[in-house]
Amino acid sequence: MAANETSGFCPERTEHLVRVFQREVDKQRLPGAVALVSQHGQVVLNMCVGHQDPQMGTPMAMDSIFRIYSMTKPIVSVAVMQLLERGQLLLSDPVDKYLPAFAHTMVALADDGTPLQPVQAQPTVQDLLRHTAGFTYEILGDDAIQAQYAQAGLASRDQSNAQSAHALAQIPYRTQPGSIWQYSRATDVLGALLEVVSGQPLGDYLQQHILGPLGMVDTAFVVPPHKHHRIAEPFAHDPDGGTQMPMIDLRQNVPLQSGGGGLGSTVLDYARFLQCLQSGGTLDGVRILGPATVRMMTADHLGDIPVNRTGRSRDLLPPGHGFGLGFAVRLQEGLGNQLGSAGMYYWSGVSGTVFFVDPAKDFFAILLTQAPNQRTVYRPLFRNLVYAALLD
Repeated sequence: MAANETSGFCPERTEHLVRVFQREVDKQRLPGAVALVSQHGQVVLNMCVGHQDPQMGTPMAMDSIFRIYSMTKPIVSVAVMQLLERGQLLLSDPVDKYLPAFAHTMVALADDGTPLQPVQAQPTVQDLLRHTAGFTYEILGDDAIQAQYAQAGLASRDQSNAQSAHALAQIPYRTQPGSIWQYSRATDVLGALLEVVSGQPLGDYLQQHILGPLGMVDTAFVVPPHKHHRIAEPFAHDPDGGTQMPMIDLRQNVPLQSGGGGLGSTVLDYARFLQCLQSGGTLDGVRILGPATVRMMTADHLGDIPVNRTGRSRDLLPPGHGFGLGFAVRLQEGLGNQLGSAGMYYWSGVSGTVFFVDPAKDFFAILLTQAPNQRTVYRPLFRNLVYAALLD
């Protein structure tokens, strides 16, 4: 499907978007991609190009299953806000109320991991949701704390959420909780916290309260055998000559259900999730959140809290943007280096996936690829081409 004359998108420009991505497939820089744009609850662009598995020559399909990595985070953040709506937790609750191992975690004040000092205030559930809890990611650098993350094997899928959180609590915070925005393993900690509060494994909770109710039939931490043939794969070798990033194996039922990046999904499933948010927390007569909660999640929660834009964190949250509870939020038209409008909220995944929702223009857009080394090209390219096709 493509935009028509009565939609808010230009038909010629949406067709141009498809041609651009087909060109990248033809140049063998992109294995394949699917994309969907929906406005006012109607699909205006439905793109499917290239190969689902370039090694086997399997054509891409709209029901191809992708590793969405950090696009898992918004779903888990919604799950935590459901607990808030039920009165099971408060955003102001300290993390150690639910995960006592963090009660004595210290703070490292320098890149070399010293000196250590006590926290000025315990990180809260809100800090976890907005990435101000004092954590970091080992993939964002190689300072002493990030090296300890790597040595502790926090990326291992052979441990449970509880074990991973306990291991993280033995490593000092990289910054004082609440003092700075730093993209981090905070949502993995949220997954462990949710399991304590709900009494359920993270995957079971998501299935019962979000994925099942919304009809997201292909979204899970493990893909069952009868769907293995639908899993999208990257090129065997990076087309630009770099080192190809190892991808998680969705076929394996492993102990870790990573709240920060473990789900597989399809463009149609994720579209149902975004349509639910765009509709104020309801879809097809099923409500998973209240409208006030959705508005709160997609508003800026940083205020005057500074953003770390050093090193590999430079482009994660551009100028002119804040962060809500699980989503980046565009604060103004200017400053950012991509097209967009104030109030837009979004996030992405390291394999090349991205989504954005524009409440003012009443549309959302999703791009799913498995091209990790080219993500810094295709994610902004998609955003710019979508907004270039918007007529209003």
